[in-house]
Order: sequence, then structure tokens, then C-alpha cells
Amino acid sequence: MKNYQRPNLFYYRLAQAASHIVATCIFKRKILRNEIKDAKGPFVVIANHQAAYDFVNLIGTCKRPMSFVISNSFYQSLPIKGVLDKMAVIPKQQFQTNVADLKKIRAVIQAGEPVVIYPAGLMCEDGLSTPIPAATYKLFKWLGVDVYMAKTCGTYFAMPKWTSGFRPGRTTLDVYKLFSKEELESMDTEQIREKTEQALLFDAYREQEQLLVKYKKGNNLQGLQNVLYSCPHCGSEFSMAVKEESTLCCQSCGYSQTGDEHGFLHKTSDHGQEIRYVSDWSRKIYLALKEKLAKGEETILSAKTAIHMVDPIKKKYMPAGYGTVTLSSEKFLIEGTLHGEDISLSIPVEGFPTLPFSPGKYMEIQDGQTIYRCVLEDGKLAMKFINMVKAFYELKARQETGRKVSVS
Repeated sequence: MKNYQRPNLFYYRLAQAASHIVATCIFKRKILRNEIKDAKGPFVVIANHQAAYDFVNLIGTCKRPMSFVISNSFYQSLPIKGVLDKMAVIPKQQFQTNVADLKKIRAVIQAGEPVVIYPAGLMCEDGLSTPIPAATYKLFKWLGVDVYMAKTCGTYFAMPKWTSGFRPGRTTLDVYKLFSKEELESMDTEQIREKTEQALLFDAYREQEQLLVKYKKGNNLQGLQNVLYSCPHCGSEFSMAVKEESTLCCQSCGYSQTGDEHGFLHKTSDHGQEIRYVSDWSRKIYLALKEKLAKGEETILSAKTAIHMVDPIKKKYMPAGYGTVTLSSEKFLIEGTLHGEDISLSIPVEGFPTLPFSPGKYMEIQDGQTIYRCVLEDGKLAMKFINMVKAFYELKARQETGRKVSVS
């Protein structure tokens, strides 16, 4: 096929070997089922996304090389882009669907080979799955092949997005057939959506309640204050701080919780309600903000920011300018200087259910093929920007369709 590039077997096997080491030593992976090990012909594998390196648990599960669809931002900013090309990865803009990307995916299927897609696109920052683009369900019918689900549990705790490093502990992988091609032919898009969401959506903390796996340094909460930025007792924003690594404390009212090796939280202050799951605390913050936006009590968020862009030679994000980024219900407005010239960029937010970001550091705003990484002067605002994007998307979808569209 014209658009199909077969993975270079040498590089692919090398990546499998390296991934096996990480999967075994860091993620301590246990495979529950593996129905793609000897699967023949073309098929699609969809997978949930709990951590940045989820792929290491999956890449060795099939004897045949699989083409992985990855984030274009991730692809453009890695110094090993040449290796990725040899492995025939398919870079795709997150939350955007264009004909060129679809043709590349379909070319793999038409060549009789398997392709791996992470529909949510982003690993979770709070243990809750991120949005699944609606186009995913139509894609399954369009491709017309068997679809397998690769369900990962535990990698969120082994590699939390809100901190650095690994926290070794047991993770599981369950790979099973979700749809046969015959089932897809007989199902409508809504039926496909319901079954797919049942398989893909997750709350890592509620899963952990059943597994009760201990993770090395699982009680270390350093960095979590950038996700849980609002106190659930007094409501103060950006008042949360980590003390002695394992205690999250409000500097305004003294409300505090400490973590354990399972990743759960326990109240240590004499006031306030215990919130056992980070996911519940995060959801509480999100819902409070969404209510303010719906009532018009908050309308915009603005911050000073450095602007980084991918250097095509160095293959990494480099400083390109400085200015202010402002979010409203309709658009992002980036004003300042870029490559030495004054700019005023207006980027609609309508199609963004969320954005790539790093808690406490930056967010990435995509405008077509261009990505602006906004490294915020006050990194604590990053999570609030993301919550506002999610809330604006959900409120607008509800207004247009008259039904609730969940983002978690």
C-alpha cells in the first residue's frame, strides 16, 4: 500500500527487548489474557492510557510487529525520531481527525497488519481516564476489522503524571477481543460507543481498591499539589502544599491528608472530610469550577508565559517567545513576541476536550500542525487551565445537544 510502511524488524525487536526489561523490572507486569499473541490478519488494538510508558507493557504481546499511533507532539520532540520512523509509528494530532492520518491508519489495515491506538490520547493526571474523541467509534466501522482491548491497571501508580521517576509495583495487562468485524457491521455508532467506553473508561483508585498493590514510595505526594490545587474544606485555591513528602496540607485552614503505599489518602487534620481517592478530590475541584463557569462567576483565565516550540533540528521544544495566554469560553489568545516579532494569536477552543500538559509546568495549545507549549510563569495555574478547557467543552456540548457529555 502506498501509505503503509512496514516496521523495521531489527529496530522493532530491539524496542521489544528494552520494553520487556521495563515491563518486568519497573511495572512488574502480569498478563491476565493475551488474545493477540498469535492473531492473524489485520486488526485494531485499543488501549487505555494511565502512564507515559504504557506501550512497554503492550509492544511485546503480539508476535507480529504492530504499528503504533502516537502523539505528534511526542513524535516531533524526541531525539530518536529516526528510530520511530523505522518502527513505522504513525504520528497524529491529538483530538483532531484529518484525512491524512486516517489514510495512514487504514493503509496498515489494508496491508493486512495490526495497528495500536490509544483513543484517549493522554495519560491521566488524577487516576481518571481522559476524553475519548467521538470519531473513534466511526473509525472502527470504517476500518471493518476485529478490535481488541488492551486494559492496563496499575501503571498510573507506578508512574504518576504529577511527579517524576518510577514507583515499582505490580501492574496487569488484559488483552481480549472487544468486537469482531461481524459485530461491528451489525452495531450502530451509539452501541459501539457504549461498549467501548465500558472497556476504556476507568478510575485507577477504584481499581486499586480491589487490587491493593503496594508501590515503592507510593505515599510520596510531592507534585500532587499541582493537581489538587484547591482545598476541599475551605475552598482556597493554590493553597495546598506538600510537607514531609507524604502530607498534603492547606496553608490557609490547616486541612491535611497523608498518603499510604497503596496511593490512598487519609485525613490527619481534626477538621474537614476525608477524601480517600485523588480522583474524587480532583473531580470535586473540577465540578466546583464548572459550576462557577456555568453561572458566569468566572469567565476568563490569564497568565504570563514563555512560549516554546519544537526546534526541527534539535528535535525538542526550545524557547521561542514570551507573552500572555488568556482562555475564554471561545478561544485561547496568545499575545506577546514570537521569534522576535509581535504576535496576537486567536485559537478556537471548540474542538478541545482537553490539552496535553504537565502539572505545575506547561500546557500545549495546538493550532493545526503548529504546537505552542506555554510554560507558565506560575506553573500552579496549568491544572486550572486544563479544568477550564474541559468544563467549557462539556458545557458547550450540553448546550448544543441537550445531553450531558462526560469528560472523565
